[in-house]
Amino acid sequence: MDLDKLKAFDLQHAFDYRLFEIAGTSITVATLVLFLLIIILSFLISSLVSRAMGRVFRKSAVQHEGSIHVAQRLTHYLILIVGLGIGFETIGVDLGTLFAAGAVLAVGIGFAMQNLAQNFVSGVILLIERSIKPGDVLQVDNQFVRVTKMAIRTTHARTLDDEEIIVPNATIVQSTVTNYTLRDSYYRLRTSVGVLYSSDMALVRNTLESVAAGIDWRSKNKDPVVLLTEFGNSSVIFEVSVWISDPWAVRRRRSDLNESIWWALKDAGITIAFPQVDLHLDPPVMKALEGMTQSAR
Repeated sequence: MDLDKLKAFDLQHAFDYRLFEIAGTSITVATLVLFLLIIILSFLISSLVSRAMGRVFRKSAVQHEGSIHVAQRLTHYLILIVGLGIGFETIGVDLGTLFAAGAVLAVGIGFAMQNLAQNFVSGVILLIERSIKPGDVLQVDNQFVRVTKMAIRTTHARTLDDEEIIVPNATIVQSTVTNYTLRDSYYRLRTSVGVLYSSDMALVRNTLESVAAGIDWRSKNKDPVVLLTEFGNSSVIFEVSVWISDPWAVRRRRSDLNESIWWALKDAGITIAFPQVDLHLDPPVMKALEGMTQSAR
């Protein structure tokens, strides 16, 4: 019996062992264990709530995966912040005193971690505004990318070359970003072709318009456009544009459009121009060359 009391006393003494002090409050093994349990419980609650939100949203009118993901991330961070506050209050740490005690340190850390804090705030702004969501197709720093994941500090995206890139959230917030799927997924696909100056321009236009109108994968909600855009050095350049509903397929669709234009112009007897250089010589030079040719004979 005395041995059991001794073990209980040792266990109680171990839990009451003072580890450190925060804002005037002593942190013991027991309070630290309690704090960790509250944090773990917060993660569990966040996971359960996020899954429940996903099921509810998918059954309701909100079925966009990007919107569901944003809502889940915001809920996750909110529950963790609340859990952290409850944890500190439970172990007896006054949050007001804690913030006051760490104000000076926070200023120093803030200068040292300015970029990290900037990306963090930018991430919160993106999650709240929902102007960019996972699955969106963007143009960032002259790169065509699709967003795969949005974190609180960075945004993960995949390029057309199937490369994974990590973009700091501050870069997205502070720069001009084109979101091709913000309101709808329509994208204007353009390609250019040059024909000889001797070509029948009316026939060229009719042929290009017929090709564009006959593309089966183009969006039927918007009409194709054929424009004469430039008188080049060796060709008259036309631009053909059609609308597609999937911006991410731009490379494959442009290839299909170029092939269709190639065969249509070939069948119509229209020559696609290539760079040519005309050399004009002065009469004295021409006579000298003729003389050299006759002497060589």
